[in-house]
Amino acid sequence: MSRSTRSLDLRQGHVDMSHGGGGRAMAQLIEELFMEHFDNELLRQQNDQAAFNVAAGRMVMATDSHVVFPLFFPGGDIGSLSVHGTINDVAMAGARPLYLSAAFILEEGFPLADLERIVRSMARASRAAGVPVVTGDTKVVERGKGDGVYITTTGIGVAPEGARISADRAQPGDAILINGALGDHGVAVMSSRENLSFATNIESDSAPLHTLVAAMVEACPDIHCLRDPTRGGLAATLNELAGQSEVGMVIRERDLPIREEVAGACELLGLDPLYVANEGKLVAIVPGEAAQRLLALMRAHPLGREAAVIGRVIEDDHCFVQMKTAFGGTRMVDWLAAEQLPRIC
Repeated sequence: MSRSTRSLDLRQGHVDMSHGGGGRAMAQLIEELFMEHFDNELLRQQNDQAAFNVAAGRMVMATDSHVVFPLFFPGGDIGSLSVHGTINDVAMAGARPLYLSAAFILEEGFPLADLERIVRSMARASRAAGVPVVTGDTKVVERGKGDGVYITTTGIGVAPEGARISADRAQPGDAILINGALGDHGVAVMSSRENLSFATNIESDSAPLHTLVAAMVEACPDIHCLRDPTRGGLAATLNELAGQSEVGMVIRERDLPIREEVAGACELLGLDPLYVANEGKLVAIVPGEAAQRLLALMRAHPLGREAAVIGRVIEDDHCFVQMKTAFGGTRMVDWLAAEQLPRIC
């Protein structure tokens, strides 16, 4: 399809059912909005798939659906979030992300201006990360049967030879590291909700972590586990890893990097920062003897300046996660019993 005179009203127009109907309106939406901003050599071919060559190695693939509310929040939006989230899922295997696909579920009546803003944000995020969107899909649902826009992104990458990063490799004696402050993303999203009346200067920590991971893997090829603590926060992540590796974990409250604003917002809302979602953070479980060397490397990277060693892996047949409190006691860090607040990522 050749580029034609712009016909979409991106200022005042809205998504309607014809934009998902396979006809001229859908072709115009693809050409004048998605192709305009995501433009690259592979996408320009406009096939129903993308064909490309990759270097030999172990392939890594991840997919993620994004349903955040509100769609725009301090420090980000659903567009950049959908790019960063999938890039990070690929990177948590130690892999270099190569390509993304993006599928949009649009609700009838959604403003085209907001859709363009989201697509622009996705395009900026993917170009900045060096991971292009090379194929995608668009569907439209009737008014009232969606919530504006949902985005599903899928990414593929290649893991370096010898990397064996997996959730079942944590061992007693390993150190637990995190690359920065907890809870920024979740608090930023919650502060933007109409029914929550509190102000904060905290912005989402959403960021692509693949360059940090690449530096970490190069410095310490024997990283045992990597995981980004998104839904359910640090607590859910550590419980997942403990269960999959059949070990216990002990973290230290005094070593957890949590901003005062985040702690204050959580106290106001009756939330525990350990369970608040993050989108630019990773948990690394590494051999104890490598912890300080890796910590120094992480702190030298822009995305790891606040990195900290927060605990250790222990033997425990019950696979419990515990925390040594600032007052010298011990508390269980269990799974979240219910959803704290929906639509964080």
